[in-house]
Amino acid sequence: MFLSTLLALLLQLSPSVIWKAAVNHTEGDRYQLVVSGEIARDYYVHPMADPNVGTLLEVNTTDQVFLAGSPAEEYTPSDYKGEEVVTGAYVLRQDLQINGSGKVTVEGTVTWSACSGDFCGMPEDYTFSVPVEAGKAKSESLWGLILEAILWGFLMLLTPCVFPMVPMTVSFFIKQESGGRFKALMYGLFIVLLYTVPISIIIGLTWLLGGETVTADIFNWLSTHWLPNILFFLIFMVFAASFFGAFEIVLPASWTTKADSGSSKKGLLGVFFLALTLVLVSFSCTGPIVGTVLIKSTQGEFWTPMVTMLAFSVAFALPFALLAFFPSVLKKLPKSGGWLGSVKVVLGFIEIALGLKFLSTADQTYHWHLLDREIYLAIWIVCFTLLGLYLLGKIRFKHDSPVEYLSVGRLALVMADFTFVLYLLPGLWGAPLKALSGYLPPLETQDFVLGQGPASAPVLLGEAKPLSGSEVALPHGLTGYAKLEDGLAAAKEQGKKVFVDITGHGCVNCREMEARVWSDPRVLQRLQNDYVIVSLYVDDKTKLPEDQWVTTESGKVLKDVGRVNSHLVLNRFGVNSQPNYFLLDADGHTLAGPRGYNLDTDAFVEFLDI
Repeated sequence: MFLSTLLALLLQLSPSVIWKAAVNHTEGDRYQLVVSGEIARDYYVHPMADPNVGTLLEVNTTDQVFLAGSPAEEYTPSDYKGEEVVTGAYVLRQDLQINGSGKVTVEGTVTWSACSGDFCGMPEDYTFSVPVEAGKAKSESLWGLILEAILWGFLMLLTPCVFPMVPMTVSFFIKQESGGRFKALMYGLFIVLLYTVPISIIIGLTWLLGGETVTADIFNWLSTHWLPNILFFLIFMVFAASFFGAFEIVLPASWTTKADSGSSKKGLLGVFFLALTLVLVSFSCTGPIVGTVLIKSTQGEFWTPMVTMLAFSVAFALPFALLAFFPSVLKKLPKSGGWLGSVKVVLGFIEIALGLKFLSTADQTYHWHLLDREIYLAIWIVCFTLLGLYLLGKIRFKHDSPVEYLSVGRLALVMADFTFVLYLLPGLWGAPLKALSGYLPPLETQDFVLGQGPASAPVLLGEAKPLSGSEVALPHGLTGYAKLEDGLAAAKEQGKKVFVDITGHGCVNCREMEARVWSDPRVLQRLQNDYVIVSLYVDDKTKLPEDQWVTTESGKVLKDVGRVNSHLVLNRFGVNSQPNYFLLDADGHTLAGPRGYNLDTDAFVEFLDI
């Protein structure tokens, strides 16, 4: 008895394990805590899996430090009387997400019981406190951010908000009589300045005033409110009518007269207004990128957002500047056959088709149900069928010459057009049309899907009284919650994790993620079986009852679903763009995220398996 007591006392007095803690940066806002231990000779400890005396690693979470998964351990297994134990080197790891920038301290405790032979001591603790310079790696990777911004700038050309401006640019510069190259250069410069200068001013004010002047609501309003979207829709319809020959669009003479009597000034004023139109109209697609840049400015990164926005705008403007150069060469080509007029008509049909996206955005955010998926598809089918007939010469406008024969190029366009029409047709009966998922209204808005009969009154977010606790319908037969608290309660009851989907009705990339990534059987299985989904629509205009209004720290009262959700995701998750995904445990602790727009399905499965 005396010997046992003496051994236990010795175990307590001598250091059984010498620990050392460090935090390493991995990528972005991800870090890894590494606690390395060296177990003294003749001692052993039990691994984490032991339910009774297993080693325990606990990290204190804060408003900046979040756990990203479960702790892991590395050791060479040893055997003691048939039991797996740890001797020698022992390494504990915990992935972390650290938001913001500046000095952050990661604190926690390792608890273990050291044994020697059959005798085990009382539990011991090692408390660590590791200072971390959060955000430093981001500042050091400025070139990486610039390259990413340039890539996004080029990709924006392919979005439905930006691509319709291509025919407008071509049409405008075809009609220039002089100074075409100089005006093309100024066109690109105006686009860069219209993006960079206002954003730089806003970032500067945000930085000076502590972020109170600028909120995500400004960008949300411009990209999702009915007024700018209806206005953009009407602008595209007017341009389409002009392309069809109904009238010519010219700037009011008074504008150029007041600006300058010289033709050079007149031309530059027109170029400026074309650039301004491009920037305003494209904002519903570029807005999320701009919003992300603004969030960075509120995290102490003053110069980085300005530089990355400059890189983005230069890449965004470059294709349009090149297109502006190209028409000056086109003017020297023969005009026989009225081919330029035919180009304008083709572009007019495209304007109608793509301009519907703005009307659809307003329709979805306000739940008017005027342009549900089958109506949207029907208009597109009619539009592109008429385009095919026009290319065949079956339809003519007043400025067209008769089509006596089909050239090889024209025939190729006809075949491509009618192939596209045939691709669209199954969509009327519920085909997913994944290639166009970002452009079309959600499949849930369609009244009839082949194989399912008439739609069984799908519950849309605006009709389900969001924030009331009721479930809402999601793509692919999934259901979820519109309020985070309800999702957490359901997850606790069902023993599941929470999948937070930060999305928007007018979010093109969100629809692409749902159609191309969520539809994968592996992703669907995990979302159905392992997670409770919470979909937070940041652009939903549904008005809330007064008892669900939210008052911000500055005293502003938020009265609709979208603004409440925007405030929530900005303050709790630190993001201001869609889509973004987070994984939480049932207590609301962040397990992983954010994960943004990325069509890599395998990577998304790994994300869900954390």
